[in-house]
Formats: sequence, structure tokens, C-alpha cells
Amino acid sequence: MPAALVRHESGDRFTIEVRGHSFTVDQPVADGGTNLGPSPTEVFVASLAGCVGFYGRRFLARHGLPDDVTVDATWSMATSPSRVGSIRLSVRAPGLPGSLEPRFAKVIEHCTVHNTLMAPPEVAISIEQEQRSGSEVDLDEASDPVGSLMP
Repeated sequence: MPAALVRHESGDRFTIEVRGHSFTVDQPVADGGTNLGPSPTEVFVASLAGCVGFYGRRFLARHGLPDDVTVDATWSMATSPSRVGSIRLSVRAPGLPGSLEPRFAKVIEHCTVHNTLMAPPEVAISIEQEQRSGSEVDLDEASDPVGSLMP
């Protein structure tokens, strides 16, 4: 099973390691971060755009067409709960003839990330406690800043 490791660095900054690659996620300065990388939400939307671009480029290459593909992504946030509420992708493939556009659209709309959004996976989150020495701080829900479920 593929795996990713996310490790806290400082403040709101984390390093993500996947398949020997590493990159930083952070929050903008205006949101309390140091802006040393995109936010996890930005990476989420960018992964959809990247997947659409990848599928589009493969389609064009299979058909012997110039494989220059650009995907612009915009999104809006929704609340209750906080989440990405909508995503709009604009795909440009200058070498795509009009006659292949319907097939191209069908292919890019079925990239793995888009398929995952259309049929969401089961997500299981477990909390693993490490053995700690010394005294532990016990926070009740009233003093827990994360208790509000706001990032």
C-alpha cells in the first residue's frame, strides 16, 4: 500500500515525504503561518489539477498530438464543516482538434483524483499514543483550542 509521512517542523509548517520526495506545507502569514509552502488545501486542489493534466497529456501523446496541457484551478471554501466547497478547472490543450474534444473531456474527467472525489474513500484516523515519561498535561475540552474543529 502506498504511504506518506507528514512530520511537524515548526509552527504550522510540516514536511511531507512520499516515494522519496519531500515538500513543505504551511499556512499563509495572514493565517498565522510562515508561507514557506502551499497550504494542505492548496495541495489538495493542485493534486486534482495535476491529475487532470497528467491524463490529458497521456491522451494527447497516445494520439500523436502536441502534449502541451495547462490546467488552471480555482476553488471556493464552504463552512459547517470547513471544506473546499467547489472547484473549477480550466484545461487548455492547444493541439487538440475539436473532433477529439469530447473524448478528451471524458478521459480527463476520469482521472484518479477526480474519481476519488466522486466516490469518496473510507477514511480511518487512529490516534497512536507513545509511552511518555514524566507528567502529562491533561486538557479539558473547554481549554482545547482544537476542540472547535477550526484549523
